[in-house]
Amino acid sequence: MSLMNQIQADMYAAMKSGEKEKSSALRIVIAKLKDRHIEKREDLSEDEEIKVLRTLEKQRRESVDQYRSAGRDELADAEQTEAELIQAYLPHMMDEAKIRSIVEEVISEVGANSMSDVGKVMPLVMTRGAGQIDGKQAQTILRELLG
Repeated sequence: MSLMNQIQADMYAAMKSGEKEKSSALRIVIAKLKDRHIEKREDLSEDEEIKVLRTLEKQRRESVDQYRSAGRDELADAEQTEAELIQAYLPHMMDEAKIRSIVEEVISEVGANSMSDVGKVMPLVMTRGAGQIDGKQAQTILRELLG
């Protein structure tokens, strides 16, 4: 079953059980997936679906930070719930130790030794991570190792 079909099935189940917040959040996810499908004019691969979900999840996390800093905890909680819901459909991210080993490996391969080499290292780290590396975390580790 594709990711889109799974999300639709979960949305219908949430609607039947009266979970309005969950069904509403899943509707938004489905709409974004359909928008991307229309833009591309062909079916999305699983990697493309995951990329859309990661973008939505990242947007929610950023909104949580903004709402919390503005003192709008009720809105932050709603965004947090949506982010967690979206995250449930994403593959698990690598832990820090695994990311660190990939970053160190790429640094040694490329011969990076200063902050000016970040642009050479990051793309390779992200491709090796195959969508399972948090870019912000990888960049923090890279800056720590090079700086």
